Parts: sequence; structure tokens; C-alpha cells
Amino acid sequence: MAAPLGIVEGFFGRPYSWAERAMMADVLGTRGFTHWTYAPKADRFLRRNWQQPHPRAEAEALNAFGGHLRTRGMAFSVGLSPLGLNEGYDAPARAALKMRVGQLCELGIDALSLLFDDMKGDFPDLAATQVRIAHDVAGWLGGRALTLCPSYYSDDPILDRVFGARPAGYLEALGQGLDPAINIYWTGEKVCSPDYPAPHLARITETLRRLPTLWDNYPVNDGPRMYRHLNLRPFAGREACGGVARHEINPMTQAYLGLIPLLTLLDSGGGDAERVETVATSLFGDALGRMIADDLPLLHDIGLGMAVEEQSHLRARYGAHNHPAAREIIDWLDGKTAISLDEVQTQ
Repeated sequence: MAAPLGIVEGFFGRPYSWAERAMMADVLGTRGFTHWTYAPKADRFLRRNWQQPHPRAEAEALNAFGGHLRTRGMAFSVGLSPLGLNEGYDAPARAALKMRVGQLCELGIDALSLLFDDMKGDFPDLAATQVRIAHDVAGWLGGRALTLCPSYYSDDPILDRVFGARPAGYLEALGQGLDPAINIYWTGEKVCSPDYPAPHLARITETLRRLPTLWDNYPVNDGPRMYRHLNLRPFAGREACGGVARHEINPMTQAYLGLIPLLTLLDSGGGDAERVETVATSLFGDALGRMIADDLPLLHDIGLGMAVEEQSHLRARYGAHNHPAAREIIDWLDGKTAISLDEVQTQ
């Protein structure tokens, strides 16, 4: 049985517009996606300035988006990244967190994600601190579901190089200490895992003492190197993903084009170009859909490393189509969606 499918909007760089989110919900809700976790790294009121409430206009937009999701049969969750709490969860910090959780609940959320990803984590009491924080948050949510993202959310050693060496027994202590009702995110053997083998999922299920909630970092393309490719090829290596609590996908930064790989999760197979054409023509029409499938090697595999002549050819081809998906390709070619290392480090 397939796990519930959802979106975790957790990428760096320019976030979606509210119109783009609504469009995606319109498409995905009718295809069986069940939830959306709003957690863009650029939303400073959920990360850098997490103790501050969203300004009124943004709070109203969040509330309206949650209502729109529910009309499409999708639950609405927000991801809160409380920077600094790993280093000191004292009484003032606890009071600030309680107030912020209450404010988010007032926005009409159905669930909350507590995100400790992409922040310093080499503290010996890290698991115990996060268990305490998570149990406090769960008690303030009024029965809403809670999902926690560990600081070390993958086996990938890159996390230890960037955020400090993970404490010994961290995941085991987290799994043992957390209330079984609290879900835990996991990205797999890598931060961006090419597949999810059944033995790996079984091992992490045993370690966490619960089925993991997958944070699937395909087809996201939000890094200084990753933005150079449009990850349009179908999903692969996800055959064992029925054995998880939920399957949440971190999508491409291009809202319209990003629907293509998302919907390949629901198709019945075939070659990459065939599957992309089937989905793309259903979304964008026959001519544009076939064109994207034909250009799959350039857009996905070679990316912005293609020759200047090939880039000029693509600009002419897609410039002839008055469609948001075609404009996303033009903007990508023109460098308008580039993401720098500095941008990643300051969000």
C-alpha cells in the first residue's frame, strides 16, 4: 500500500508565490496528495526570526492558503525552525517558543513540523534537549500532529562536516525518548538519496522505533550547483516507500515544471521521455509537453553546462509559447533562478 503523499516546501532561494502554491494544490489535490508542509527557508519568521510573528498580511495569506488546501482535500502544516534552541532551552526560550507555537495555531494549521535541520548540532545532550522541546510543543498543539526533523536527518557524512560531528547514539536516543505519536523525518542514506532500499528503511524504522516520514530531496534543485539542472526525470528507486508513515517531497523551485516529476509518482511506468511527455502534455498541452520531453537530456542531464548555441535554440523554442512553464525555462536559462552559496548560508 502506498504511503500518503505530500509536499514539504523546504527549499532555499526564492519561495513560491501564493498563486503558484494555489495552482499546485489545485493539481495535486485532485491527484491524491494529502498534505502540504509550508517551510521555505526564506521565510525568516519561521527560521532566522522565528520568535517574531508573521506580519499581518503574511499571516492572512498563510491562513487563506490553509483554507484553500482544505478545499482540495489537503492538510496544512507549517515548519518551524527554532534556531538557537539546541544551544540553550531555558525558561525564556521556552516561553518564547510557547508563544510562537500558539501564534501558528491561530493561523489555522492542521499540524506542525519542528525542524532542527541545517543548524549546528554537535552538542552531547542534543537528543535529550530536542526530546524535551518536542514534548513541550506537542503539549501546546491541542491534539494537532507533530513531526520532528532531526539535526542529523540522514546517514550522509556531509552533515557532520558542515554542522559538527553527530553525538554518539543520537538517533537511537531520539527514537527511544520521543513519544511514539511524534513523527520523525528522514532523507535516507544521503541528503539527496537516489533510492530508498527496503533494508535501509527497515533499519531506520528500528532505530527510530517508528516508521519514518520521508523528506524526499528529489526533485528539489535549490543549491549553487543543483539550480543548474531542471530535475524533470521521473522518480526511481521508490518502490519500498510504501513502508513509511508519509512520503513528503521537496519540490523544484519551478512551480509549474516541478509538477512533472511529482505526477510521475502516480503513473504506471514506461521510459523516462514517455512518462514525462504523458504528464507534461496533460498539464501544458500537446505541443509544449512533447517539446519538454524531447529536450529532457538538455534540461535535466546537461543543464546550464550546455553549449551557448543550444541555449539560444531553447530560448527561441520556448519563447514562442505563452505559458508559465515555458517562461520558467526561459528564466532558468537567463539565470533568474540562480542560487548562490551566500544566499543559502544567510537563509
